[in-house]
Amino acid sequence: MLDIQLLRKDLPAVVAGLGRRGVVFDETAFRSLEDERKTLQTRTEELQAKRNSLSKQIGMLKGKGDDTSAVMTEVAGLGDDLKANEVALAALQERLNAFLRVIPNIPRADVPAGKSADDNVEVRRWGTPRQFDFTPKDHVDVGAALGGLDFETAAKLSGARFSVLKGGVARLHRAIAQFFLDVQTQEHGYTEVYVPYMVSGECADGVSSLAKFKEDLFKIEGRDLYLIPTAEYPVTNFVRDSILDIKDLPLKFACHSPCFRSEAGSYGKDTRGMIRQHQFDKVEVVQIVPPDQSADAHEALTSHAEAVLKKLELPFRTMLLCTGDMGFSSAKTYDLEVWLPAQNTYREISSCSNFEAFQARRMGARFRNAQGKTETLHTINGSGLAVGRTLVAILENYQRADGGVDVPKVLQSYMGGTTSLPPG
Repeated sequence: MLDIQLLRKDLPAVVAGLGRRGVVFDETAFRSLEDERKTLQTRTEELQAKRNSLSKQIGMLKGKGDDTSAVMTEVAGLGDDLKANEVALAALQERLNAFLRVIPNIPRADVPAGKSADDNVEVRRWGTPRQFDFTPKDHVDVGAALGGLDFETAAKLSGARFSVLKGGVARLHRAIAQFFLDVQTQEHGYTEVYVPYMVSGECADGVSSLAKFKEDLFKIEGRDLYLIPTAEYPVTNFVRDSILDIKDLPLKFACHSPCFRSEAGSYGKDTRGMIRQHQFDKVEVVQIVPPDQSADAHEALTSHAEAVLKKLELPFRTMLLCTGDMGFSSAKTYDLEVWLPAQNTYREISSCSNFEAFQARRMGARFRNAQGKTETLHTINGSGLAVGRTLVAILENYQRADGGVDVPKVLQSYMGGTTSLPPG
């Protein structure tokens, strides 16, 4: 959520910042709400001042032994007016919060302007795509040759956009997740956590706008619970309604979980295979830091995701997303895109975002600085990495002409020394 004080002090800057995202801020609606708030607040303060003055007058009259009934009646009437005004002010504040909670974050100044993914900027590239001496197959055909990818059974169980993994492919999927957790916890200092796979509407709205993106989530019927689209939802909410001490920061968490997404509006896109599914696994990394550390923490977290791809020897590129391609809560986002030879292109495998104070303000997450004053925390998160898409990348990049797949060296110990998955 945007800082209300920023809107009050420098509305043109907010309008311009949101304009870079292609978002038109409703200044008329905001000014109307603010004018109403000021009127109510001014009237409330006037009533409070008058009541205080009359209360002193009652004390003076009592001291003189004079009759106070008329003044006390007036004070009682003011009390009723004040209560009604306070109720109206609270209701107005709720309307103002509802207005603000559907407005996206303002991009950082170094985020390139643009309308779509076509305007994203490549920051760096690592690795050289493998040159095959045969025509590489996509992961669906590779997985089928291994006897490890079964979409027909998944469709019988749950419908489209699900998969069943078997044998060595299932084991490789598990090994990938364990490897990710070990790298992030043992090498990059994250604390491993395990979380519920469902969160309340309040938690969901703390991370993003539930009002705007409810259709993207799977809701539990009859309960105020939603299946998590990413572990970011529960993990970031660890600090909801909290005031931390500066000495306890930064907080760094790594979490492996399944993720559930309705993929509303994506019908017809990536219908083949595991690229876009309703259920997939991911290892999420989250950092919660003071504001002066967030920019560096974002760069570090992105490098932690990149490090995993390097260890797997998978070619990738790092893209800085433009203003039109960023998520609702993000102030700046890097996407890591892994090379998929069958598609002859790079595809997203991780998204690493700095939300600055946007999420923390929605959640009421603060810290007490060295001077003892409270400030809003900054939150950063990213995929370290998406397990299913990493499996896709390995199947395609490490495939052999005979239909088998070599196991990346760093995963062989997680596979009991297995160096390859044989065809059939």
